[in-house]
Amino acid sequence: MVEIATRRGPKIQNTEWLQVLAPATRFAFYGDGAARAAAVRAWGTEFSDDACRAIQQADRATLWVGPDEYLLIDLGGGAPADTAAALEAALAGIPHALVDVSHRQFALRVSGPRAATILNGACPLDLDPAEFPVGMCTRTVFAKADILLWRTALDSFHLEVWRSFAGYVSGLLHEIADDRAD
Repeated sequence: MVEIATRRGPKIQNTEWLQVLAPATRFAFYGDGAARAAAVRAWGTEFSDDACRAIQQADRATLWVGPDEYLLIDLGGGAPADTAAALEAALAGIPHALVDVSHRQFALRVSGPRAATILNGACPLDLDPAEFPVGMCTRTVFAKADILLWRTALDSFHLEVWRSFAGYVSGLLHEIADDRAD
């Protein structure tokens, strides 16, 4: 019998501007327009045709991360096996790839009036709202760690981080915040 690892967030100190988000169900999804149309029926959330955009409906989000590549996130946690089975049934006979990556990564929220300033301490993107508006998402780096960055509100960012980088990313975020304190 296959044992599934317990999904729990890493031990990171939450602050007013940094929170570890609850465990979520995540899938890496690859598929063309026909696959995306079929997946919507089971997933319940549309897929953006625009590059680097996220669509969220209720607890589910689809994040465009590359041509025909999306990260599907059930922020409510959902049962990965049940969700995967529903998606696979909807996609039967349609070329696609669906991989459960729920245990690979975790999410952080960086929020507040200094969120963009703190992130720019180690992220090379221009996070001005005119250049990186609400709903935009992209793979990028935070110092030496690969992350997926999604702007969920004017002063709030969702970071998808691999678990092995938990201490590095959170420690660096705290260090930057301390250095750039008003």
